[in-house]
Amino acid sequence: MPAHDNAYKNFFSHPQTVQDLLRGFVGEDWVELLDFDTLEKVNGSYVTDDLRDKEDDLIWRIRMKGNEHGKDTDWIYVYLLLEFQSRVDKFMAVRIMTYIGLLYQDLIKSKKIKGQGKGKGKNQKLPPVFPLVLYNGLKPWRAEREVENLIEAVPKSLAAYRPSLRYFLLDEGAVGEEKLNQEGNAVARLIEIEKTTDPVKLPPLLKKLLKEFNAPHNTELRRGFVVWINRIVLKRFEPFDNLPEMDDLPEMEEMIGERINIWKRELKREAKREGREEGREEGREEGIQLGERKGILEGQMQLLLRFLMRRFGGVPPAVVTQIHTGTLEQIEQWFDASMDAPNLGAVFALSKTAS
Repeated sequence: MPAHDNAYKNFFSHPQTVQDLLRGFVGEDWVELLDFDTLEKVNGSYVTDDLRDKEDDLIWRIRMKGNEHGKDTDWIYVYLLLEFQSRVDKFMAVRIMTYIGLLYQDLIKSKKIKGQGKGKGKNQKLPPVFPLVLYNGLKPWRAEREVENLIEAVPKSLAAYRPSLRYFLLDEGAVGEEKLNQEGNAVARLIEIEKTTDPVKLPPLLKKLLKEFNAPHNTELRRGFVVWINRIVLKRFEPFDNLPEMDDLPEMEEMIGERINIWKRELKREAKREGREEGREEGREEGIQLGERKGILEGQMQLLLRFLMRRFGGVPPAVVTQIHTGTLEQIEQWFDASMDAPNLGAVFALSKTAS
């Protein structure tokens, strides 16, 4: 199994994570009827071998709270499919139907269904299964979620024989701020960290994570976060190249903060170095001092634009024009402001305040 899949599977192997997923992101009425004290992981995987390198599945089961007689109901199974493909699978509903069928076959063979072993009869019932697909791809998920809607229209008398099964989708890219702001929700913290494209924002996010999950009973969950951040998150950002794996969140927060400060200083030195080199070339034609100063300005402009693209994902034409008409002093102010600004507009607002 690729390290990418394994890190996610490890994270969603914690009961608290599954509880936060169901309560914070499913939020349907039946979730409030669950007895989370009975939540337990089920051994077994029903993803076929040809898909093993693209995704993975986890199965949990949980009981509903006691009925009016004080007796717990039978198990509900939660089928969690972790989907890491860059392309959306339009037939995901068919795959989910197949996997649930395999789960039911396994339960029948192992005699784990209601009424089984008490003789043949009407009392033998399969448990309900809640299928959830967690998707973290860049493209919005557009696939049909209901199997029935993937089948061609048929005469009314034949429609009764069409299969019907729907899955619940959690598309991380579509999660809004209200969901992300849930305090103490492990899945909200995971998605919030995963959605950031700015390495400068990682230290405060880790500080927030540590504050919310610092209790002793969250030790294993914190370890799950550490493994996931080491193997998934840090690989995406240039400043953390060759950073050794860390063992706990406080160490991680400190080392990442230090590495970002080093990165900022290196970027500034790179801007000056590029500017001087360009200045020497222009100096042959325009005079050493004038050419070097012009070269430094041009180098700073280009590096600032690259850095803004890296941090904020895009630079509007108006901002490009503003940078190209700025003085060397203004470029340096904007560069300093860009290191910690929360958004692109704040870069120029902060520099105005400073001046």
